[in-house]
Amino acid sequence: MKKVGLFFGTFNPIHIGHLVIANHLVEFSDLDEVWFVITPQSPFKTKQSLLDDHHRYQMVYEAVQEYPKLKPSKIEFDLPQPNYTVNTLVHLDERYGEDHQFALIMGEDNLKSFHKWKNYETILEQYSLYVYPRVSAGEVEQQFKDHPKVVRVAAPIMEISSTFIRREHKNGKNIRPLLPNAVWKYMDEMNFYR
Repeated sequence: MKKVGLFFGTFNPIHIGHLVIANHLVEFSDLDEVWFVITPQSPFKTKQSLLDDHHRYQMVYEAVQEYPKLKPSKIEFDLPQPNYTVNTLVHLDERYGEDHQFALIMGEDNLKSFHKWKNYETILEQYSLYVYPRVSAGEVEQQFKDHPKVVRVAAPIMEISSTFIRREHKNGKNIRPLLPNAVWKYMDEMNFYR
């Protein structure tokens, strides 16, 4: 049984902070793999700054080439919108459940609002949450503090944001060190976020 952590995000673009956290989880927890689940562009809210699904998938694909335990996933591209995490989990279990056990990866900031997620109780009954530290305001709800399914992972705190990267790239700043080399090359060749 392969234990897979699911790292959800728009990855617009994927940056070294994402890789550092994902790699830390596969090396220093009991997860065998981490799948980057790329959130598709919602037909209900079109964000100008959000690149097409296939471009964001391609950048994740490029970023993880040298890391055999990290994989890109476009599983959500085929699910009806708007989609909720609980639906994705059901879908993954139906497809891979025989030999894969899935867990969710989230930053502590997301854990603070987890009680607002659709069917969060069901998710917590059936899946573990691997939580990495984030600098953020607010308190984690008492019910999640010593929950047996909430696994805290002391990954390095990465305060890098895709928003910052997009904005400063547009402003002509050199943001190359924040991106995996292959991602920078793809982004530069395609002239993204200019």
